[in-house]
Amino acid sequence: MYIASRENWYLERVIRLVAGIFALASVALGYFVSPYWFILTALVGINLIIFSLTGFCIMANLLYALGIRPRCE
Repeated sequence: MYIASRENWYLERVIRLVAGIFALASVALGYFVSPYWFILTALVGINLIIFSLTGFCIMANLLYALGIRPRCE
């Protein structure tokens, strides 16, 4: 069983945190406010697929600009 290190908040870990927050928030907003918020859930999923296939992630670029560094540089 794989357990990620909890010592540091490296870039890849923060990306997963942000994706999880966006997904849960959009599901809650879609349920309580408007079903159009489910589009955000789809966009998060599409971005995760693009990131896994190409290595390009808009959120990673934003977080890197804010000073969060990857685990391996």
